[in-house]
Amino acid sequence: MTAAVAGLLNLGRPGRGVLGLGGSPLGNLGRAVSDDEAARTVRRAWDRGIRYFDTAPHYGLGLSERRIGAELRRRPRDEFVLSTKVGRLIVPNPEPRERDDDGFAVPGDRTRRWDFSATGVERSLRESLERLGLDSVDILYAHDPDQAGEGAAREGLASLARLKAAGLVKAIGIGTNATAGLAGIIEDGLVDVIMLANRYSLLDHSGLDAVLGPAHEAGVAVVAAGVFATGLLSTARPAPGATYEYRAADAEVIGRADRLAAICEDHGVELPAAALAFPLLHPAVAAVAVGMRSPGEVDEDLRRFETDVPDGLWTDLIAEGLIPAAAVPARGRRAAEA
Repeated sequence: MTAAVAGLLNLGRPGRGVLGLGGSPLGNLGRAVSDDEAARTVRRAWDRGIRYFDTAPHYGLGLSERRIGAELRRRPRDEFVLSTKVGRLIVPNPEPRERDDDGFAVPGDRTRRWDFSATGVERSLRESLERLGLDSVDILYAHDPDQAGEGAAREGLASLARLKAAGLVKAIGIGTNATAGLAGIIEDGLVDVIMLANRYSLLDHSGLDAVLGPAHEAGVAVVAAGVFATGLLSTARPAPGATYEYRAADAEVIGRADRLAAICEDHGVELPAAALAFPLLHPAVAAVAVGMRSPGEVDEDLRRFETDVPDGLWTDLIAEGLIPAAAVPARGRRAAEA
């Protein structure tokens, strides 16, 4: 199935894989983005050749879907790939707040309700399509089922399987920050694709054996998200106040990021460029999705994505114990062992 989903996403640059636009910043994650800035961001991504877009109801209580849909519905439907997610229904908040309490700078008059049932998943897709203003999405993920309780993942995937069997979506999977239980789900043939956030980056390799290995063996594609480690790897050197795992980075992880950055500099590569290239070294990874909140960020991420990263960088990172040898293609491992 990796080949099938990779074919679905086959809208990237030859030899570089696929870079997708992640929609959480356009849902006002952390801080507000104006409607105009969001529209210009999606337009710049399109004009620069990005054709994979990911969003979710969770992102700004539907705001990200509305903004991305407003631009994409003006484009030829067969020229882009769109994914969204299910599991959180957006409903009136019985205790309205001035602001959302889940990290998005949006009004708190609406809230999220977990629901991975067949009825809930069908409703979620229907409401997402209404917000997007589109007739279909290509990939549908069960969103963070690990947070909803035991059994939610398999319940959600059973619901998604019905939608796929009915021809309403082309591929189904899980979008999550957690690795627990994914190997069994992959081995049982329940998913076409996994969107794995924050668990496969230059700083966190926990997804390698837990997810990427089983996915590659089973022919399941992986979309890597969170490759900048929620901020720490987004600059050439760790910036003051940089975040890791959505919190202020501690001294130990800043030290590791500094070591990574120094070796990158030795090879004439910026740390964020290496962070984007690293996941795509693994044959299970079909795409990298990065949150973008401005046209400038689109340009910067594409510049980094198109950077030529020499094999010697990976060799040195392996030698310094900063990345595992198994993460790098055979040529890199041979060089490291020479």
